[in-house]
Order: sequence, then C-alpha cells, then structure tokens
Amino acid sequence: PLPAPECGLDGGERDRVGLRAHVPMNLLTATLLPGLLLLALGGLLLWNGPAVGATAKTLPRSRRAAWLFMGAGTLWFLWRLVHLGAADEILPKPVLILAFGAIGILSFTQAPDFLAVRGLAILTLLGAGELLYAAYAEWSHPQRLFMVSAVYVAITAAIFLGGYPYRLRDFFGWLFALPGRPRALGALLASYGLLLSILAFTY
Repeated sequence: PLPAPECGLDGGERDRVGLRAHVPMNLLTATLLPGLLLLALGGLLLWNGPAVGATAKTLPRSRRAAWLFMGAGTLWFLWRLVHLGAADEILPKPVLILAFGAIGILSFTQAPDFLAVRGLAILTLLGAGELLYAAYAEWSHPQRLFMVSAVYVAITAAIFLGGYPYRLRDFFGWLFALPGRPRALGALLASYGLLLSILAFTY
C-alpha cells in the first residue's frame, strides 16, 4: 500500500475519499512548477516578438494545439478514472472509461471549433487538482496560499473559457492590439512567477 500523505489521511481514509493510488507531489514542486510556468509565459510576453502574438492569435482554433491539449487532457482524465477510488465509482469503472473515452474521441469530429481552448481548460483543471492536493492541510506553511490563490484564478479562467472558448480569441485580439499590453501582463506574470519560485524553497 502507498504511504499516507502528510495531510494526515491513513490508507483506508484515502481509499474512502477516492485518492487510492494517488501519490501527491510535495509543496516545493507544487509551488515551483507554476512559478516557472508563469516566469516562462511572462518572459515571452515581455519579449513580445512577432511570433508570440501570431502564435497566440492562431492557438484557439489550431488543429495541432487541439490534438495536443485535448489529447493530453483526455488521456490524463482516463488515467484518473483508471485509478478512481471505490467511493467515487457511481457507475462501473469500465463504463466510465469507455464513455469518457468516446466523448474525448468524438469531440474532434463533432465539436472541433476552439477545441484547443477546451483541452487547455481540461489540463488546467486536472493540474490544479494536483497542486491543491499538495497544499491540502499544510497549515504550518501559510506561504502556500500564494500558490493556492494563483491556482484558483486559473481554475476560474478554465471554467469560464471551457464554456466560452471564443473569449480567449477575443482576449488575445485585445491583448496584442497595443505593444504595451502584453508587456504589462508579462511583467505581472513574471513577477508573480518569481515570487512563487522563491517561496518554493521556504517550506
């Protein structure tokens, strides 16, 4: 059996809450990863080369991005279903795997428009779950809330864009209309990413 995480749940309790076969990352990794991601995104926006705006504007409807993001999101979600705890099995596990696998495959033919945005939203939500689980019940590390706050902002954006994916196209159109806008957002993201990267080594 897997060892219980630091949040205080023993093996039986983990199984009852559906966390069987789930190995959480530690707080250092959970804080450093989004910090580095924000630093990378912020750096690209601060540079704001011609390729940055062009790539951002084509991403929402990109077929390659759809295959990458939606494909990865579907596989990750199916992996989570395979390791689903007994307490969360509303239907037999094979039925859930087949049903959601079919939905993922059919989305490429039946709902291809802005599929890259929906796939990115799925990846964001799944990744957010991993990060929040790492921070769960870590009361002795209040600085984790800087990471948690950023994750909840990402969750809110993912839920909104999952329902209205064309809004990402509109946002990118507005963002790159003036050269100062992406650089201002880049400075904000890079600054917060740097903060998270530093805080990751304070636990």
